[in-house]
Amino acid sequence: MDAELFPRGRTEIAPGAVHVPDWLGAREQRELLESCRGWARPPAGLRTVRTPGGGTMTARQVCLGRHWYPYGYARTVVDGDGAPVKPFPAWLGALGRRAVTDALGADTARDTAYDIALVNFYDADARMGMHRDSDERSEAPVVSLSLGDTCVFRFGNPATRTRPWTDVELRSGDLFVFGGPSRLAYHGVPRVHAGSGPPELGLSGRLNITLRVSGL
Repeated sequence: MDAELFPRGRTEIAPGAVHVPDWLGAREQRELLESCRGWARPPAGLRTVRTPGGGTMTARQVCLGRHWYPYGYARTVVDGDGAPVKPFPAWLGALGRRAVTDALGADTARDTAYDIALVNFYDADARMGMHRDSDERSEAPVVSLSLGDTCVFRFGNPATRTRPWTDVELRSGDLFVFGGPSRLAYHGVPRVHAGSGPPELGLSGRLNITLRVSGL
C-alpha cells in the first residue's frame, strides 16, 4: 500500500509475540521467493499434508532440515516420496537470528541455532486451523516470514484454541516472532486475501516461511 492513514509499526501482540511490518525489503523478498521455488521442486518437494484422521491440509508444505509430519520430525519425507529432506541453509539460520534480535532483542537471539524450516504455500482457498508448534524440544522463538498475498493471522493463547485471540494482518515482507510465554500459543490463518500481494514479486498466493529450533 502506497499510503497509510496510520503507518504500521512494530507491535507486541502478546508477551513475547511481536509483529514487525515490512521487515524484508523488496530484494530480500525476491531472493527468498526464488529459494522457495527451488525447495518446492521434487524430490522432497511441495506436498499435501495428510492428518491422522484422514483429512488433508489445504496449505501445501515443504520442509528443510527435518521433515515435519503429524506429529513429529523425520530425516526423510515419510508421508510423501520418501526422499531425504533438503538441508537447512546456514544463511536462513542467520536470517532467523537477525529476526529475533530485531523483534525480541539480542539477548534472546544469542546462541539460537535454527535448524528447521516449514514452508507453507496458501492459494486463495487455503486455511490453517488453530494449532500449536509443540513438536520441538526447544523453547526458542518461532520466526514467521510472509511473502505474497496478505493474510489474516489469528494469534491466540497457550491454553485453548478459543478466545481470547488477536487477528493480525500479515503482508508480504512482514515478520512475526513468538517466544517466551507465547511460544506455545495457538495460532492459525482463517483467511487469505487473493490478489493482494505486490505485483512486482510475481507470486500468486501466499508463502509462509516458519523457522524453528528442533532441539533434537
